[in-house]
Amino acid sequence: MSGGERSPVYIAFEGAEGCGKSTQARRLAERIGAVLTRETGGTAVGSRLREILHDTEVADLDARAEALMTAADRAQHLAEVVVPALEAGRDVVSDRSAFSSIAYQGYGRQLDIDHVRQLNEWATRGRWPDVVVLLDTPPEAIAERMSRRTLDRFEAAGREFHDRVIAGFRAMALEDPQRWITVAAVGSVEQVADGIADELGRRGIV
Repeated sequence: MSGGERSPVYIAFEGAEGCGKSTQARRLAERIGAVLTRETGGTAVGSRLREILHDTEVADLDARAEALMTAADRAQHLAEVVVPALEAGRDVVSDRSAFSSIAYQGYGRQLDIDHVRQLNEWATRGRWPDVVVLLDTPPEAIAERMSRRTLDRFEAAGREFHDRVIAGFRAMALEDPQRWITVAAVGSVEQVADGIADELGRRGIV
């Protein structure tokens, strides 16, 4: 089904570091002709915020400051990219969304989850993704991919932090099955992409 036969959809990809989000977001955007974007860093302002957030030399960033910076990136991203595209009738596929803040700053940094949610409700003017694709990836696959990277500040945050983040994503997916789709990110890139398309097809998106 094409974007012209239904209302435009805002789709976000979520998951652990190294789960394949960026690759699958790009493939889906190409498949349905959507605007492809990301958080953090989907705008010029966001790129500057991302530099600080991901810089391993930034060792003393307070968790609340981190939450506020990601919310600032998101406010600009929604205002500049996401909402205008949707209003123009385009689907949007984003590599991460406000749900990442709940997972990373809420579950991961252990800030009050309701406060993080409220902050992002305000930053997004209440515009959350219509559909979230959670790529659930085996820990050994993530570890292998991370071993081949120069880690950024979030990637280097430690196993316990990332375990809490993953648990947060899974909890949110269980709480809101109408919005979330969980796809086992195993097999080839093509197999995972086909699995995502199958799930979205059931919702009339692909």
